[in-house]
Amino acid sequence: MSFRSSSLAVAIAVAFLTPAAAFADASTDLDQVVVTASRTDQTLNQVLAASTVIDRAEIERLQPRSLADLLRGTPGVSIANNGGPGKATSVFLRGTEADHVLVLVDGVKIGSATSGTAALQDIPVDQIERIEIVRGPYSSLYGSDALGGVIQIFTRHPEGGFVPHFSVGVGSYDTLRGSAGFAGRGTRGWYAVEASHDQTDGINACRGKPSPGGGGCFTYEPDKDGYRNNALSLKGGWRFDEQWDADASATRTEGRNHYDGTSSNFAESATQVVGGRVRYKPSQDMLFTANLGRSEDLSTDYENGVYADTFNTHRDVASMQADLGRVGGAAGLTTLGFDWQRDRVVGNTDYLVDARRNHALFAQWQQEFGASSVQGSLRRDENSQFGGKTTGSLQYGYALTKTLRVTGSYGTAFKAPTFNDLYYPDYGNPDLGPETSRNWELGVRGTPGWGNWSINAFQNKIDHLIVFDSGLSGPLFPFGGANNIDRSRIRGAELAADTTLGDWRLAGNATWLQPEDDSDDASHGNLLPRRARRTAHVDVDRSFGAFSAGASVFASGYRYDDTANAHRLGGYALTDLRMAYAFDAAWKVELSANNVFDRHYETARYFNQPGRNWMLTLCYQPRS
Repeated sequence: MSFRSSSLAVAIAVAFLTPAAAFADASTDLDQVVVTASRTDQTLNQVLAASTVIDRAEIERLQPRSLADLLRGTPGVSIANNGGPGKATSVFLRGTEADHVLVLVDGVKIGSATSGTAALQDIPVDQIERIEIVRGPYSSLYGSDALGGVIQIFTRHPEGGFVPHFSVGVGSYDTLRGSAGFAGRGTRGWYAVEASHDQTDGINACRGKPSPGGGGCFTYEPDKDGYRNNALSLKGGWRFDEQWDADASATRTEGRNHYDGTSSNFAESATQVVGGRVRYKPSQDMLFTANLGRSEDLSTDYENGVYADTFNTHRDVASMQADLGRVGGAAGLTTLGFDWQRDRVVGNTDYLVDARRNHALFAQWQQEFGASSVQGSLRRDENSQFGGKTTGSLQYGYALTKTLRVTGSYGTAFKAPTFNDLYYPDYGNPDLGPETSRNWELGVRGTPGWGNWSINAFQNKIDHLIVFDSGLSGPLFPFGGANNIDRSRIRGAELAADTTLGDWRLAGNATWLQPEDDSDDASHGNLLPRRARRTAHVDVDRSFGAFSAGASVFASGYRYDDTANAHRLGGYALTDLRMAYAFDAAWKVELSANNVFDRHYETARYFNQPGRNWMLTLCYQPRS
């Protein structure tokens, strides 16, 4: 299906042109506390950055099949998937690269140090309590990888006393899903245990052709490529007294994935995250926090059952942070901190260097002056491979009225080269420097009685992009290699709104992007690959007592699969339907139907996507 401007116009009209006079109270709770945008507690109404929060209630209402399905409908996000459930999934935030998005799980940075991306396809939505997405440059608080933004995932935690829950579901492609857990909270301590299982026969991942003249996976294997995932998470915390408290968490996901490929077509993978935190609050104006964590990205590949290779990366992180002044108040807050990180690669690929360290000092100042709000941050990173890098950010907001605020910001960011960029045999370039960016943004947001709305416009210039350079020569580059040669300029605008109208809930957003290659070669002016220029998303839900129903429409414009813009991927629109019936206070049955019009589309050339599919789920979750 080709995507046309009229389709986008219809989606936007449904989301934003409903008569404002009929709107009731907004569905978004602006008093909820978020932490990702400043590394401190803020209400959503105080946050100056463009942010999206997805809570557990939203996840249960939308009934997403995967984390990628959940993220797909958020502003500024474009998804590329290599063949259906469990297959490699890339998330592009505001048109930046997939490895320009920092991903945290319970405060611990995750992702592969070789590829630079996180295995989001392996994180089960059943174990997610909340997601905070901050769009824009955040290297001044988080260092490398946060050039395009930050996605922080929080696993589930208890709401009150002991509460168990479980769910079991069946669906298309012989899908079987199940999850179970329990959580509790006492006078001083709390705990949560979650386990989940997901398996599917899947679809034929790739329709590629063998070389020469092939594409995609460069092979032809017309079979179903199944996927299996098991996950377990443990969390707990204890308050020793009014000044001291601590918590810890551990999460592990294990996947078994069939796919199509020339050198391997099956992988066993695992992502493991362990973290702990201690907080000391000697007074109302002082809070000291120490964090320690480790994340592991593990993958072993096979070709027709024969071992092929191993790529394991280990990341150790630690930080200390002092918040001085306002701690949950409204005056001002100064934050000082230190971050430390060590990355290691373990496998059978010969990297010239298999470990590196990074340490950083950062400072942040937040202040409110009447109707004005300011947030400024500065950070200095020192890396054992490429040396030092300084980044900064300044954000300003002004409340025109109690329900209308304008914001503006400028920030710089960087992305350190991955181990593959630096040292992969016959490709890596140890002389690479970091990619750098400069971002400007203007926004306006409103919280009138009928709901919430926001508009953000931005421009991001990225220099020293790391690309494959066929002109490199020498013993390290027999066929060319990685080099800092390209530039890009990304301009865009985001529009979002939500409201309730009686028993109806309406929400929608639209994104316009111009992600262009700004280099001085033949690719100048071309669109960056796999980013759609236009996307729109609309949610409509209605409750009828114990019964609820809803629909989502996602529309995406065309994109190109290559830097030369020779291979165009057509636009598409997907319609998902859902319903639920709570036949008891603790019991509920859910039914979802996705891609109900059976649209055929690709987000990466030659890689197939699921057609019409359904999922039936039985849920048990008593309220505390």
